Amino acid sequence: MKTVLYLAITALTLSAVRAADHTTPQEVFDAMRTSFRSDKATGLHVRYQFEISGPHGGEWWIEVKNAKCKIDKGKIDNANVTFIASDKDWVALSNGKLNGVWATLTGRLKIRGDQNLARKLDEMFP
Repeated sequence: MKTVLYLAITALTLSAVRAADHTTPQEVFDAMRTSFRSDKATGLHVRYQFEISGPHGGEWWIEVKNAKCKIDKGKIDNANVTFIASDKDWVALSNGKLNGVWATLTGRLKIRGDQNLARKLDEMFP
């Protein structure tokens, strides 16, 4: 009986985790709006550009200024950092299923621009 109960709880937990995973880049960017940590962006002004290829791809941008963020589709002028990835890889990175260092080393994620500002993205959008 304990084994059956354990398996049922495990199955429910895994399905809850999978339900929380984002399946498209748009879902990732929508979730980023709510996860923004303004306390990590104090005194920062940075513009991020995202070039996502694939069937669910497109261009998105994030501007962080005065501890506030704006996120939208399209291009932003004078990006400090540009991230380039496929839609599947960007979603996998965002869901924690693809390691960012590994993705960069294998060319699945390209980062152009200020590497220090690129690393700040994880702090502001955990």
